[in-house]
Amino acid sequence: MTPKPINIVSATQTGTYRLHLVFDDNAIRDVDFEPFLTRSHHPDIRHYLEPELFSGYKVQHGELVWGEYDLCFPVIDIYRNTIEH
Repeated sequence: MTPKPINIVSATQTGTYRLHLVFDDNAIRDVDFEPFLTRSHHPDIRHYLEPELFSGYKVQHGELVWGEYDLCFPVIDIYRNTIEH
């Protein structure tokens, strides 16, 4: 049996780079994106260290995205809070 996909249903910014996320299985995660953003050497990712750009996230089709998928993460990584890799 194939497991049901996990989707994000809401996201609320609680700090400069922190989001409070609610998933469709009622799980709640508070995720700090700062370590990932600051460790990245890629300029397109570091671009989101600008607080105004980071706050431009949206939940779209169950995923957390910035821009037109300019920055996004696998939902399972966010769910497990393992985005630092």
